[in-house]
Amino acid sequence: MLKLAEHMRSPEIPHRLGWLNYWSAAAARAIGFPEPALDAELLSRARRTATGGWVVRLTDAPLDLDNPAHLDALKRAYERFPEIGGRSTP
Repeated sequence: MLKLAEHMRSPEIPHRLGWLNYWSAAAARAIGFPEPALDAELLSRARRTATGGWVVRLTDAPLDLDNPAHLDALKRAYERFPEIGGRSTP
């Protein structure tokens, strides 16, 4: 279950994942992105911004939760980044 924003441990951590995600340099550091060995799939759909942040697409096409492959990609991303949504333990 995702936590409300006011219960998150750090303002840098994203509240939730979407199809298209922008993570500032601080947010990326807070969630541990990128880790090349773990994030190869995400890095194939990511680009670095001029300010050191990241724009990351979870899937090639817009997220469709009726598509099992898209739902799996979303689940994998939440498993990879338990901090997002405040699901990790401090």
